[in-house]
Amino acid sequence: MAGKQGERTRRRLSTGERREQLLSVGAKLFSESPYDDVWIEQVAEIAGVSRGLLYHYFPTKRDFFAAVVERESERMLAMTAAVPGVPAREQLSAGLDTYLEYVHAHAHGFRAFHRADAAGDQAVRRVYQRALAAQERQILAALAADPEFGAAAEARPDLRLAIRGWLAFTTAVCLEWLRGADLSREQVRDLCARALLGVLAP
Repeated sequence: MAGKQGERTRRRLSTGERREQLLSVGAKLFSESPYDDVWIEQVAEIAGVSRGLLYHYFPTKRDFFAAVVERESERMLAMTAAVPGVPAREQLSAGLDTYLEYVHAHAHGFRAFHRADAAGDQAVRRVYQRALAAQERQILAALAADPEFGAAAEARPDLRLAIRGWLAFTTAVCLEWLRGADLSREQVRDLCARALLGVLAP
């Protein structure tokens, strides 16, 4: 009797809530294992849904992983968006603090996002590459609009490649930090900030 009452009072998840639940489970699994080692059956079992329901939301495993990658990309872009009118140098430490807080709070999703580049599926890798390109464009646009760096950015044909290298550096630093590198968040922030300012130096 008590079990039936518990079933009656259990709240049904909306379509959006269920999708978010499945993506959260996927982010955890993909962060812990390579793409080929994660099975859709695992996701369904952990989420407490049927495999058929999961396929209703995501027709293939590739679609599911791509959705996980896109979700994490959208989160990171929103978290690191520039504030119009505020000099880039002033935003750098605060922006990195926010970014590192996200990385720490969503470690599974961050790892899953960066596992995408190693996935054998070319369609999934394209999703990841689009996400990195969006981050790159966001940084370049912020620099171009900045009074200190704008003119120099226009005169540097190598800046896009430099920013891409800085993103790879920051990713590597964050992944090592999550593995237990003996650095505080402030030390990681300052390391990444110095690296970007070094890239921007003439």
